Amino acid sequence: MSRPTDRKKDLTRRDLFRRAACAAVSSVAIASAVRDLRLINAAAADALPAGATDYKALVCIFMFGGNDANNFLVPTESTSTGYPAYAAARQNLALPAASLLPITPIVSDGHTYGLHPSCPEIANLFNSGKLAILPNVGTLLFPINRTQYLAKSVPVPPQLFSHNDQVIQWQTSIPDRDSRTGWGGRCADLLNSLNGTSSTGDVISMSISIAGVNTFEVGNSVNEYNVSQTGPQGLSTSSTEVTNLNNSLKTINAYSLTPASVTTPQTNLYQVGYAASTKHAIDNFAAMNQAIAPTIDPTTGTKSYWTVPFPNTNLGRELKMAARIIAGRKALGHARQIFFVSIGGYDLHDSQYGTTADPDNILVGAHANLLAELSQCINAFQSALNQLRTSADTSLKLASNENVVGFTASDFGRTFPVNSGKGSDHGWGNHHIVFGDPVKGQNLYGTYPTLAVNGPDDTGIGRWIPKTSVDQYSATLAKWFGVSPTNLNVIFPNLPRFGDYSISDMGFINPAAGATPSAPAPSGTLVVSSEESLAPVAVATPPTSSKPSKPPAKPTPIKRPTMRKST
Repeated sequence: MSRPTDRKKDLTRRDLFRRAACAAVSSVAIASAVRDLRLINAAAADALPAGATDYKALVCIFMFGGNDANNFLVPTESTSTGYPAYAAARQNLALPAASLLPITPIVSDGHTYGLHPSCPEIANLFNSGKLAILPNVGTLLFPINRTQYLAKSVPVPPQLFSHNDQVIQWQTSIPDRDSRTGWGGRCADLLNSLNGTSSTGDVISMSISIAGVNTFEVGNSVNEYNVSQTGPQGLSTSSTEVTNLNNSLKTINAYSLTPASVTTPQTNLYQVGYAASTKHAIDNFAAMNQAIAPTIDPTTGTKSYWTVPFPNTNLGRELKMAARIIAGRKALGHARQIFFVSIGGYDLHDSQYGTTADPDNILVGAHANLLAELSQCINAFQSALNQLRTSADTSLKLASNENVVGFTASDFGRTFPVNSGKGSDHGWGNHHIVFGDPVKGQNLYGTYPTLAVNGPDDTGIGRWIPKTSVDQYSATLAKWFGVSPTNLNVIFPNLPRFGDYSISDMGFINPAAGATPSAPAPSGTLVVSSEESLAPVAVATPPTSSKPSKPPAKPTPIKRPTMRKST
């Protein structure tokens, strides 16, 4: 071996700093930084003039704990793959056939279906064409079948059945690596330029959480604005002391940063920075209160502003606030809004049904109550949007080119068979719903699993292997929301593994007026029906080779990102 030259032995300062920097960060952090740089470039490419001529909002309803959707959507036909298979495997978890609420999909997949008896409002929205169902959705790295899963020949997301990990993977849609941003936040980064300025001149984030800090809405430049169920949180001005504090902070912020004098006494950058942040929070508080003021419930009497009252539950109050903020979108200067609301309590391992008075009744208890709340709240929210459609107040009225789409998400599904108690355990694939005026409802989009333990869709204990990835589900929403097809792969880096979304998507949302209909997908990728037939999506069968064509590096454990709460 040749002796190294002096040049090779010596390190310049630049080399030293470069190597030290590389040593200080992990490969995951490097990948995250590269992804952020790609996003910055994409944001520049996607930037649009402020003041869009339409309005769109996404409303994420997260069901924490893992909803047992095996009891939400049930096949009702009397065949070997229908209700008898369901009842045999579910045993004491099986809902009586006579209790199920019938739904009538426009396109048949061979099944007939019924919904949980606690969901009459959801059934009505489905049958009226305002709601669609996506069966067997879950986190995936690649399309995968049972043979590949059991052989471990195709990678799967890490920590599949862990609550914390799966919540983050659903909200980031990047299951195979650490991500500090959520897919909603990345959409906001790309589309924030569509928003204008509020009537007070202040700019409030287009990402609004009414359920606290979350991963879904964390972006690189746009973070969530947190609002409570009753409105924005700020310093009260009801006392003289707080009023004086507000005025002092505003005064500090107004001081010049030039050297101190009698007229410009403030030169401390930290104090000025703190005052500026506080003033911004105070101004946002005032702007949001002004925007939602027209929809405040009357202070006298019991009449609500909304014709169909919202349930007085956490989810009901959160969706009610979302509806009020949507009504105030013009005052806020928002052409795009992203909302996050949630409902917890779905982790029902051994307490899914029954009450103290009626312990063996499958039709009552925790899960029935949760689904009833979900159904009633979604109905109230959609009714509120309908009310805005016909509002006589033009500042609140939703025009024909102003649309809202709501969708559900959850940690994972649950096992098909009952466990040793009165519930089910952590699963994988799950059924979800999408609703709103632009949704092509009254259909199922995706593939319903074969109801058989150790069947073609089972890992081995009744956990459904997803046929639709979170990426496919979320990218269809993002594409409708306004993300350009070329930038979908930036927000969802694993999306190309599931089809070419630059020309296709799952098809459950009508394109905007004047938009070119999606072209047919190439052979072997995602198959989407024509606009006329409203046919459901079918995911192509995964390749039978023992390994994917380009297997990724070994997935790194998912770490919960540091959450940042904006004011």
